[in-house]
Amino acid sequence: MSTLIDRLKNGDDCPEISAIALDESVDPAALADSVLAGKVAVPRNISRDFRALGIGSGLRTKVNANLGTSMEFCSLEEELTKVKVALAAGADTVMDLSTGGDLRAIRAAILQQASVPLGTVPIYQTAVDSQQGSGAIIGFTGDDLFKTIEEQARQGVDFMTVHCGVTRSVIDALTKQGRVADVVSRGGAFLIAWIIQNDKENPLYAQFDRLLEIASRYDVTLSLGDGLRPGCLADASDRAQLQELITLGELVKKARQANVQVIVEGPGHMPYDQIEANMRMEKELCDGAPFYVLGPLVTDIAAGYDHINAAIGGTLAAIAGADYLCFVTPREHLGLPTVEDIHEGVMASRIAAHAADIVKKVPGAWERDLQMAQARKGLDWQAQVRLSLDPAKAERMRRERQTTGEACTMCSDFCAMKLVAEHLGTPGKIVC
Repeated sequence: MSTLIDRLKNGDDCPEISAIALDESVDPAALADSVLAGKVAVPRNISRDFRALGIGSGLRTKVNANLGTSMEFCSLEEELTKVKVALAAGADTVMDLSTGGDLRAIRAAILQQASVPLGTVPIYQTAVDSQQGSGAIIGFTGDDLFKTIEEQARQGVDFMTVHCGVTRSVIDALTKQGRVADVVSRGGAFLIAWIIQNDKENPLYAQFDRLLEIASRYDVTLSLGDGLRPGCLADASDRAQLQELITLGELVKKARQANVQVIVEGPGHMPYDQIEANMRMEKELCDGAPFYVLGPLVTDIAAGYDHINAAIGGTLAAIAGADYLCFVTPREHLGLPTVEDIHEGVMASRIAAHAADIVKKVPGAWERDLQMAQARKGLDWQAQVRLSLDPAKAERMRRERQTTGEACTMCSDFCAMKLVAEHLGTPGKIVC
């Protein structure tokens, strides 16, 4: 079966484009042109059947939820609950980052349950298999890594994070400049250790054509990972980060030539005043490829509140050009997230995404806020709950402190909107 890009180039009917255009209220022909130009990606494995999702220019800012087991906490039941909670909270995609237990069985179960694109980081499984087989995390070969990538593609994974930009020259830049937090990307760390141990180039970079062939065969979208993303404010926008980004920009062009869809991943921890420049730099160096950012987190000291920390940075990032926000949970830097952490992380990122979409004038974003304003003016509590990003929480909070009057328990008879409406004769408008 041909890739989506192949079918678009051949002028074939592409129901994915029609479905996305309808969901996003955009022109199908313009959307198709954006996909062909590599400005929009549609991650979906040829073996998977769910409503297509577009990520990129002109579309709603998307939110990803990470989940997965660890060696310390390994419960398939809990991870499947996390999938349900993430989807219920409005996550557009999920990623399985499992490193504990039967990784293949866990992934198969998540694939069966997830009705959205599923992403993975194949080197995690490669490293786990290596440790279980030889006792060494980096005891794998390049062929082992590609075998894992093909196995996951065959299983149905829709997009994969591959750290192709972690090269020997980037490692040289890293060692020459020095960093406070060195490398915080797990996949990036595995590859750096492997490159140094074997005195060889990163197989994902050296054999990029082999990677493209696998991705093309299963129509898997490649998410070019940021193995050198800054893990603290002091390391932001340094030579290693930018050199990796330049390399990723070159690989974007090669992927497009092979009709393989790509997304580029970005920082990381970053001072607020550096975010806009970094977003614009990625769009320039990577020729407008969809940008997927972790946060950015704008301070290093928000432990326990990093979902808010990331939302602050994520809003500006999306306004400045990022297309896809990877959520951060309150437990980031502290431990494996709980089910409740998953919910809180998704909601924080959705708020950031929606706030940016209003500024970007994404179709439908502003209208919902206007309806909410009208509902508040009319003291229409049912509409206010329905229009909320998290209706269940809004309803619970309203019920816990509910009054017998029209207004809430904050103001009661002193409600500003009620008083002004009575004296100016401006009743609330009906919200559809």
